[in-house]
Amino acid sequence: MNEPPLPAPVHHVPAEPYAPAPAAVELAAERGPVVWVPDAYGRMVPMPKHLAPPPMIRPEPRDLTPLPLLDPLAQRLMGAGIGGGALAAGVGYGIGEAVNALAGAGSGALVWVALAVLAWRAPVRAVASGRGSTVHIRKAVIKRSHFHG
Repeated sequence: MNEPPLPAPVHHVPAEPYAPAPAAVELAAERGPVVWVPDAYGRMVPMPKHLAPPPMIRPEPRDLTPLPLLDPLAQRLMGAGIGGGALAAGVGYGIGEAVNALAGAGSGALVWVALAVLAWRAPVRAVASGRGSTVHIRKAVIKRSHFHG
């Protein structure tokens, strides 16, 4: 019942020691300077300086001071009186056009004036006489649940 133990496996060990293949030695002075640059994943990787991309030029800071509400040149022209004449000319032109429209249109202008007077007076009359419409809205939600028929 007692069997003899199995013999331990024997490994063949070479007589000569391991010698790696000869490799070329690169000296730091021969290689040139190395810089660290970020890769596509944000990690910093070493790269020879002559292969590295040129550094980004930092843009000049933007001027974020608020601009004046009115143009400074327009303010100076208005202060000198040049704009005042233009403003008066614009107002005069507008008044002239309104008078021309009333005089030239004749009865058409009177129709528009009559409609404006009616539109202005209609709400006052409706409130004074108490007329108006009252709307009553009743909303009811009826839900009936039927279980099994």
